[in-house]
Amino acid sequence: MNSRTSFALLAFLTAVSTLTMTSAYAEETSTSPACVGCTMEDAKMMASEALMNAIPVSVWTEKTEYGHNDMIIVEGQVANVASGFPVTMTVVSPLNSIVTVDQITVAQDGSFMTTLNTAGAMWKYDGTYTIKVNYGSAEKSNKALVELTGGVGYTPSYSTPTPTKQCGENDLSANDQCIPFSISGGMVTDATLNTNDNSIVISINAEDDGTLTVTPSKTTQEGIFMVLVDGEEWDDVEIVANKVTVMFPAGAETIEIIGTYVIPEFGTIAAMILAVAIISIIAVSAKSRLSIIPRY
Repeated sequence: MNSRTSFALLAFLTAVSTLTMTSAYAEETSTSPACVGCTMEDAKMMASEALMNAIPVSVWTEKTEYGHNDMIIVEGQVANVASGFPVTMTVVSPLNSIVTVDQITVAQDGSFMTTLNTAGAMWKYDGTYTIKVNYGSAEKSNKALVELTGGVGYTPSYSTPTPTKQCGENDLSANDQCIPFSISGGMVTDATLNTNDNSIVISINAEDDGTLTVTPSKTTQEGIFMVLVDGEEWDDVEIVANKVTVMFPAGAETIEIIGTYVIPEFGTIAAMILAVAIISIIAVSAKSRLSIIPRY
């Protein structure tokens, strides 16, 4: 091989080597102005964090489908952390009933995590469960959907199991009614309306002594007649019109607020009895008066 050929071959190998190194370097580094000299993996991570920070609160699960004896790991991220302020999580079943309500502590980096056990009776139906999270206001909310299979099926009487009313975070959702409430010392886990007994049954998880204030509308319940705590009549209550405040002890599970009974027929019956009584009095009085008139 002559010197000219050797020189040409050396130049070719040098060019190929330079191109290879340039290509490899381009694959490993980012040209983004925000991350000069970073790897592509770092750049992708920064872009993902920037997108996450643009959302006030986000939530997700590791899977989208679970069985009825599985553990659901719920994770999320808050963009702007308020110290000491928790994320409120509400799980709604396919039947539009509240499965559980929980408050989750937020870490300093804005992340939060909790675990849901689907083995409970409230999770027995197949279908889509909605995991809602809220961080202080309606604007800072999000949700995740999970599908449960292998349990009890249900046949909804309407095509879409969605409520006609959208209740707020400080409202109980029971039988398509929104009932304002506030609680301290525990959390509300479920609420139902018993129209036969004119009562509201509220399930709670009371970790400490606390108070529950409920203000049902008159269309939901007419007046407050009695309050039961765990099935026993409770006197430690304050009732003002249709607003009731119940002081419950730690460990309490159920609070039932019973309304006054309204019997529309009573007014008609009372009027009839009163009319008969008046007629009888008049008749007796007239007869007595006639009997004392002297006869000639």
